[in-house]
Amino acid sequence: MDIDALREETPGCANRVHLNNAGAGLLSRRTLDAVVSHLRLEAAIGGYEAAARQTEAIGAIYANLAELLGGRADELALFDNSTHAWQAAFHSLALRPGDRVLTGRAEYGSNVLGYFQAARRSGAEIVVVPNDPSGQLDTAALAELIDARTRLVGVTHVPTGGGLVNPAAEIGRITRAAGVPFLLDATQSVGQFPVDVEEIGCDLLTGTGRKFLRGPRGTGFLWVRGTLLDRLDPLVVEMESGSWDGGRGFSWRPGARRFATWETSVANVLGLSTAVRQALDLGPAEIGRRSAALGARLRERLAELPGVTTHDLGRTRCAIVTMRLAGMASAEVAAALARQDVNVSVTAAEHAQFDTEERGVHPLVRLSPHYYNTEAEIDRVVRAIAELARARRRA
Repeated sequence: MDIDALREETPGCANRVHLNNAGAGLLSRRTLDAVVSHLRLEAAIGGYEAAARQTEAIGAIYANLAELLGGRADELALFDNSTHAWQAAFHSLALRPGDRVLTGRAEYGSNVLGYFQAARRSGAEIVVVPNDPSGQLDTAALAELIDARTRLVGVTHVPTGGGLVNPAAEIGRITRAAGVPFLLDATQSVGQFPVDVEEIGCDLLTGTGRKFLRGPRGTGFLWVRGTLLDRLDPLVVEMESGSWDGGRGFSWRPGARRFATWETSVANVLGLSTAVRQALDLGPAEIGRRSAALGARLRERLAELPGVTTHDLGRTRCAIVTMRLAGMASAEVAAALARQDVNVSVTAAEHAQFDTEERGVHPLVRLSPHYYNTEAEIDRVVRAIAELARARRRA
């Protein structure tokens, strides 16, 4: 990678150290241009007319995402965010009293609320698989918990509040052997390192554009394995997802488009397609190696600082790093760094309910570098946190 060239093409790199890629990555200039140029075209000739001119470019997003994920273009549907994509997938399962849904302690907060709602409506049971000693999902326990009543295994690949990478491929091996659908929330993993649906063996996958893919906000996607479609009943039907039969009925559109909605932001779709294409051109494996190395450098140097503790779990860890500074609230640390033009974020207990039940460590400072960050930036942030620690000790 030519890091200098990538940073030159990323306007935000000139203004601050951006370590909040787990929240939203910085847009590249080519992605920004794709969004803005289409908005200008809409303003000049009209929204429908602008979309008609971009039919081929709009269609390219499905091919680009399919290449990125290792699936097929007809297995993809677009959404305005990953939570809506996840809800569309999860609620397409008709759960009944006694059915079981297995999930992990790292599950994202909105997914957990979806589980609670489904349990309330249907009488299904939500079972939380324990972690193993490293803090990742215990795959041996998962295999033992799957039984004839299990309708779904739903797992978050990388949690919102830590650097853990759950063993998705091993989970997929277990669910395939048991014949149980596997829904993977890849919101924090797609774009950060390679995610291949065939290697993992999941049946449904959701993701977002705004984080490590560096796409615009307001973009998300759902991948559905074609062989699973007949077992799913999407919760909503409208003119994009279904076709009127001429009488008093309808049929679903072919493929995963049966989950989609007609109205969308064409500008955002074109921006997402551009961002995905850039990730493909750079190489997901290369992106993953560099991002993980920056995360490891940051985690190791923070752990050496007096008064600083890091809180990332798992055998495999990614670029997301969580920490606490003794005697200083995490929100205060984030605010102090922001005054030095360093972007970080703070985790929340309600965003990781099952993790909070077990650890109770949130809120933590969350730092998440990406490939366009530099080693010098990492070292600058470590020095800034070290100075905060020294000031706290002197106070």
